[in-house]
Amino acid sequence: MPRKITARILLATALISLTACGYSPGHRALTGAAIGAGGGAVIGAVTGIGPGTGALIGGATGAAVGGLTTHNQLNLDDH
Repeated sequence: MPRKITARILLATALISLTACGYSPGHRALTGAAIGAGGGAVIGAVTGIGPGTGALIGGATGAAVGGLTTHNQLNLDDH
């Protein structure tokens, strides 16, 4: 059980913090998909669902979050 919770927290943190790359929705969706797929593959391998499945889930989620947000919503450069 703690392994699943840790994986979900890691995935959520990675998606929220890293999909803020780019200014256009298309660029943000592309970078979000790439980052999400990479993170999902690692988390999938660790949790046992498999890196391929993790990459598909992470990539789809990253693309959605990146494409549906604006650079102002998740901009980490503004302190």
